[in-house]
Amino acid sequence: MTLMTAPLWQPTDDQIANSRMTDFMRFASEKTGQAFQTYHELYDWSVTDIEAFWQCIWGFGEFSHSKSYDRVLTGHEMFGAKWFDGAEFNFAENLLRYRDDHPALIYQNESGIRSRLSYAELYQRVASCAAGLKKLGVKTGDRVAGFITNRPEAIIAMLAATSIGAIWSSCSPDFGFKGVFDRFSQIEPKVLFAIDEYLYNGKSFSTVEKVAQLKEHISAITSIITVSDSEGAVHPGIESAISFAELADDSTVELVFVQLPFNHPVYIMYSSGTTGLPKCMVHGAGGTLLQHFKEIALHTDVRREDVITYFTTCGWMMWNWLVSSLAIGATVFLYDGNPMYPHAGILWEAVAKEKITIFGTSPKYLSGCQSAGIHPGRENDLRSLKAVLSTGSPLSAENFNFVYQDIKADVRLSSISGGTDIVSCFMLGNPNLPVYSGEIQCRGLGMKVEVYNDDEKPVHDEVGELVCTAPFVSMPVSFWNDPEGKKYRDAYFEHFPGVWRHGDFIKITEHGGIIVYGRSDATLNPGGVRIGTAEIYEPVEAMEEIVDSIVVAQSQNGDSRIVLFVVLAEGCSLTEEMKQKIRAVIRQQASPRHVPAVILPVSEIPVTINGKKVELAVTKVIHGQPIRNRDALANPESLKEYEGLRERLAS
Repeated sequence: MTLMTAPLWQPTDDQIANSRMTDFMRFASEKTGQAFQTYHELYDWSVTDIEAFWQCIWGFGEFSHSKSYDRVLTGHEMFGAKWFDGAEFNFAENLLRYRDDHPALIYQNESGIRSRLSYAELYQRVASCAAGLKKLGVKTGDRVAGFITNRPEAIIAMLAATSIGAIWSSCSPDFGFKGVFDRFSQIEPKVLFAIDEYLYNGKSFSTVEKVAQLKEHISAITSIITVSDSEGAVHPGIESAISFAELADDSTVELVFVQLPFNHPVYIMYSSGTTGLPKCMVHGAGGTLLQHFKEIALHTDVRREDVITYFTTCGWMMWNWLVSSLAIGATVFLYDGNPMYPHAGILWEAVAKEKITIFGTSPKYLSGCQSAGIHPGRENDLRSLKAVLSTGSPLSAENFNFVYQDIKADVRLSSISGGTDIVSCFMLGNPNLPVYSGEIQCRGLGMKVEVYNDDEKPVHDEVGELVCTAPFVSMPVSFWNDPEGKKYRDAYFEHFPGVWRHGDFIKITEHGGIIVYGRSDATLNPGGVRIGTAEIYEPVEAMEEIVDSIVVAQSQNGDSRIVLFVVLAEGCSLTEEMKQKIRAVIRQQASPRHVPAVILPVSEIPVTINGKKVELAVTKVIHGQPIRNRDALANPESLKEYEGLRERLAS
C-alpha cells in the first residue's frame, strides 16, 4: 500500500476552471453527451472509447486538412492498427497555421548570440528553403537529414522538408562519425543539412571532417547544405556544398503544402544503438501531430501567449516534441550549447529575460544546478514560470525538493516519461491534478497504460512492467527496412503477445500517479527479487560524497549480485567506512535486498548522447560480452575503466 503524503503543489479552483484540460473536458462532454467531472473519469473514457476520444482530439485541435477521415480506427489489434483512414493533410501546414508578427522562435547560444523570428518571418524562411529543396530534386518520400545543433535553421529545414512530404531525421553534431553513419546510412538521405562547427562549454568543435566522411560513405547524399554562424560561408573542406543562405535565397515564393495521408511518414527516429545497429523508427505525421497537441495543449496547458523551452539537442525526441508547440502558436525558446555555460544559472537568467512560462529539462540538469549551489528563484525573477517539466530518467525526491525550495514554491513540476519509440509520453503532467513527491502526475489521455506482474496480470499499487494494452496514434507506422514487420514485432510485442511492452519498471499509486523504477531490462534480480535501479540511485546520489553512480547485476554461481560503481566528490575516497555508510543509506532508505555486494570507485559513468546511463553496456563489459556500437555513447572511452575492473569482479 502506498503511503499517502501531502502534495507539493495543488491547482487552485480558478486554475482548474481555466485550464485547457477543463476546456477539453467540456468539449468532450458536449460531443458525447457524458458529464466528465474529474480527470480520472475523462481518462477512463479515453481508454475505453478510444475512437471517440481521438475523434474529439481531432475536432478540438481544429487541424488544417484537405480531406476528412472515413474511419477513426481500422483494426483494433495493436500491431497493424491504422488511424484516420482517408484523411489528407500536411504536417508542416499545421505547425505554420499562424503567420503573423507574434514571436515564433527565440534563439540564444552560449556565446550570447541571440535572434528572433516572428511567425510571418518563419513562414517565409520555410517557403524559401522549400523552394531550394525542390530545385535540388527533393520530393515526397525522400529523406532529408540534419546534422545540426538546436537552432532556427534546423526547424526551418524540417518544416521545409515536411511541407514537400519528405521525411526528416536528425542527429546532434556531437555524435561520433560511426554513430551518425550507423543511423543515416540506413535511411539514405538525399540532402544533408550540416553545421560546420559548434560551440560547447566555451570551445569550438569542427564537424568538417565528419561531414566529408558522411558524403564519402553515403552515396545517396547528393547535396550538402552548410549552416554556419558566418552568414553565407561554406567551409572549403566540405566539397560541393552550398550555404543555407544560398539554398533559401528567394524571399518571394509562396509555400505549397503537399497533401498526404494521415499516416504518411514525417520523422525517422533511432534507438540508442548500444547493443547493435540503431533501430530506425518511422513516425507518422498525423499520429505525431495529434499526440503532441494533446500533450502540449492539454497536459502541459500551453497557450498562444506562452513561451516554452526544453533543453535538448536535435538528436533527442524532445526536440521534435518542443517544435510541435508551433501548432499552438506559442513562442519556442531555443538554447544552443552547454546549459551550465558560461555559468550554472544561464538558463534561469533566460527564463527571467524572455518571460519563459514552461521550462523543460532533465533530472541530471536539476542535480547539476543543486550541486553548483545556485538558487534560481532567489537569484532571478521567475514570476513568469508556471511549469517545470523533466524527463530522461526518474525524478528523485531530492529533485522535487530542489524545485520547490530553490526554484519556485508555486510551480507545477511535471515529470514526464515515454520514449523515442512513441515520440511522446505514456505518463505526464496535468494542470488539474496535485503534484506528489517522486511521482508522475497521471497516465496520458488515450494511453491505456497498465502494470503487468510476472503472471501477465494487471496489478495496481504494485511494481511491474509498463505495458500499453490498446492502440494509440503515435505508435511507429513502421521500422525502416523492415517490410514484414519482424523488427517492430520483436521490439514491443514479443514478450506479451499483442500487448506493447515498453521496457520500464513502474507502479501506479493509489491516487493514480506513477512511480518509475528504471528500465526493466536493466532490472536487478538478486535471489529472484526484482529491483529497479532507480531505487538505489536516489539514496546514493543524494549523498554529498557521491557525484554519480551506476548499478548493474553480475551473474555469479547461477544467481546474480548487485554491483555499484560510484563517482566520488572531490576530496573523498572509497574507504571501508565510506562503503559501510553507502550500504547503510541504501538499507535504510530502500531495503536490505537493495544493498550492493560490491562497491567500486570509477572516474566516469557511461551515458548515451542524451545523457541516459547505460547499465546494459556496463553489464556486457563486466561479463566480457562485446559492445557492438560504442559510438552510440557520449563517452565510449569510459568503458575501458570497467573492462579493467572485470578481473577484479571475477574474484
